Amino acid sequence: MKASEHVQLLQFIIRGLLISVFIGLTVGSASAFFLVSLDWATNWRESHQWIIWVLPFGGMAIGLLYHYFGKEVEAGNNLIIQEIQQPKKLISILMAPMVLIGTVATHFFGGSAGREGTAVQMGGSIADQLHRIFQFDDDNRRMLIAAGVSAGFASVFGTPLAGSIFGLEMAFIGRINYKAILPCFLSAALADYVTTAWGVGHTAYFIDIVPPISTINIIWIVICGLIFGLAGMSFSVLTRELGKLYGNHISFAPFRPFVGGVIIALLVWVLGTTKYIGLGVPTIVEAFSTPLPPYDFAIKIALTAITLGAGYKGGEVTPLFFIGATLGNALSIFIPLPMALLAGCGFVAVFAAAANTPLACIFMGIELFGAESGTYIGIACIVAYLFSGHTGIYKAQIVGSSKSAHPIHEEKTLHELNSK
Repeated sequence: MKASEHVQLLQFIIRGLLISVFIGLTVGSASAFFLVSLDWATNWRESHQWIIWVLPFGGMAIGLLYHYFGKEVEAGNNLIIQEIQQPKKLISILMAPMVLIGTVATHFFGGSAGREGTAVQMGGSIADQLHRIFQFDDDNRRMLIAAGVSAGFASVFGTPLAGSIFGLEMAFIGRINYKAILPCFLSAALADYVTTAWGVGHTAYFIDIVPPISTINIIWIVICGLIFGLAGMSFSVLTRELGKLYGNHISFAPFRPFVGGVIIALLVWVLGTTKYIGLGVPTIVEAFSTPLPPYDFAIKIALTAITLGAGYKGGEVTPLFFIGATLGNALSIFIPLPMALLAGCGFVAVFAAAANTPLACIFMGIELFGAESGTYIGIACIVAYLFSGHTGIYKAQIVGSSKSAHPIHEEKTLHELNSK
């Protein structure tokens, strides 16, 4: 290797470090503010549950906000993905405050949604503002946005390794851009550190018993992976189809969350509990240690699909954690593996199936639950990812490498594959 190449590599590393410091500080701080706001909204709603009856009007307000002021950022995560795939236009900084307001409002009034979408959009849009100053070429802008995505994901969940990989995996199914590996890892680590430095913590999960690896245990976890894959696919398809249904029957977009809000409020009243709205973190934690109703996962799929299909803001990932953990909990009735292990595998495997990010999910499982369960988590995530087929929650994802032996799906978006 020539000395000049070492100089170029050193320059690349220094530039990546400087960019990562900016992204880590800004995105980590934004995530800290977002998580504190989300906790406040959740606690206030649970103390004043009558507010759920105002959900239709809160939803319409969110719809009107985006209809009149946020059309250029309404595509959300899919816009972020498209700009990573093929950079065209600077992502408006309006994306960050609008998705933050929309998500906090969704949770405040009682919608069933997550938080990763908000973190990804805040991270990607904040990071892209550097392009306004330095006018990066397409390759460097791809890296910049991916690093913002990694920072947002890592800081909102407290998983820097998973966040790093998520930013690399998100845009393409089966293809990773290794050019972005340095800024993604550095930005994720720094953003997570900054969020923690602001005094914002994350939920702890525990898998207390991990049985030895054996042939029968591997067979059981493969079976679980197949079921988790079907659950992830079902969530993706239901959310997509309900979105089409709203669009086909309600032409004025802000009315869609109004109708969705009416449905959610009525369902909460019929069910007599708020455990299925919001993030559902207490139920997720409970799934690791206490037998739960075996239908919990199905109700969460339905309520989240109704919420997000109607146009409420937030994300899908934490509801997917809920779906996966409670489904794993239910499977422990029939499958002779520890409840906490099945809940943990479901937690990340359903996410892997729906988001098409198996490596990020494996790293997340290891970071959250410990390396001892890594083999089981890895098998569950990979099988679920493969068995979910060419579906997913991000319709802009491009199939870089087909999941099947036939490459007919490659270089097509999930929207193209699933709109026929």
